[in-house]
Amino acid sequence: MLKDSSLRGYLLEESLAWLLRRSGYRLLVHENQDPVELISEGDTLRVRGRGALHQVDVLGEFTFTPAFSMPVRLFLEAKYEQKPCGLEKVRNAHGVLHDVNENFMTGPETRPRQRYTYSYALFSASGFTANAQKYALAHQISLVDLSGASFTWLLGHIGTTVQSLFKAQQYLPQGVSFPVNWMRAELRRALGTSPLHLLPQAVVPDGRFRRAASAALAEYSEVLCSRSAVELLLGFPSAPFVLPLATDDHERFLQYAEARPDHTVRIKRRGTGGSAEWTLSPADEVGAYELAFKLPEHIEDWISGVEGKERRRTVEIKEQFLSMITLYRVDGAGVRTYRLRYEAGSLSRAGAPLP
Repeated sequence: MLKDSSLRGYLLEESLAWLLRRSGYRLLVHENQDPVELISEGDTLRVRGRGALHQVDVLGEFTFTPAFSMPVRLFLEAKYEQKPCGLEKVRNAHGVLHDVNENFMTGPETRPRQRYTYSYALFSASGFTANAQKYALAHQISLVDLSGASFTWLLGHIGTTVQSLFKAQQYLPQGVSFPVNWMRAELRRALGTSPLHLLPQAVVPDGRFRRAASAALAEYSEVLCSRSAVELLLGFPSAPFVLPLATDDHERFLQYAEARPDHTVRIKRRGTGGSAEWTLSPADEVGAYELAFKLPEHIEDWISGVEGKERRRTVEIKEQFLSMITLYRVDGAGVRTYRLRYEAGSLSRAGAPLP
């Protein structure tokens, strides 16, 4: 039987693909989208590396190409386990990333060929070990911690759905494994995260398993769709990490940011150590919107590492790493860019207390 931790991870990956639907990435699911770099083997998608083919469950392509760069593609992997994600997972991500970014080989063929810059983002519902964080920082792997309060609703619904799916496994015929690719296709169809004509036509036996699993997946999809106002915005600070910016109502943020795509913000830290969570809000209109995020645990450990210096170190992190946060969002009008600037000096001069 498939482990419940594996099922949680699969569901989390598909949920993130939905939450990130407007962050500038389109989902790649079939070799028809790129016959040179991608290979479809049955219902499995693989990416060519220099030395091997690498299976990928969630692969996104950035909508536009950054200046002085090649088109960007993103491996998205999610772990939903009881313990923090360890070094071995990050080391595997680095191995895959290194191989696919070196898959270009010269030869006698003269046909022009596209190249891509592949990136890797590893999401974890339980944070990361210290060694995993150090290794990821050294090798430019993005680690995204989802253990904050802002994602409790999502992780809770995943847990409930996995319980139903795990029970449904008992109805599978003997020797038949859990149809993971069918589950992914069902979710992508319901959530609209993939072109329908490219979804695999996985065969699943009719009967009690299909009815029970389909009902659980339909209910889960309805829960997500009922929270259509929820959107996971990715913030890119001047730092070696990515910020998952959570909000209960992204429309409030968008309404403000559309009118002021470049504006100053207040940044506040609540809690201490690994439980600390940060919030962003506009400096000149408190309450217009609020975005929440967590910083990597090794940064929180440094902030709280010396008694009496926590406030000063909090300000240093804001000034060094969070002074400029850029967000990208795709809508019908194209790609929008928003810049959130933290300027402690300007807040102080305006008569506001130093945050």
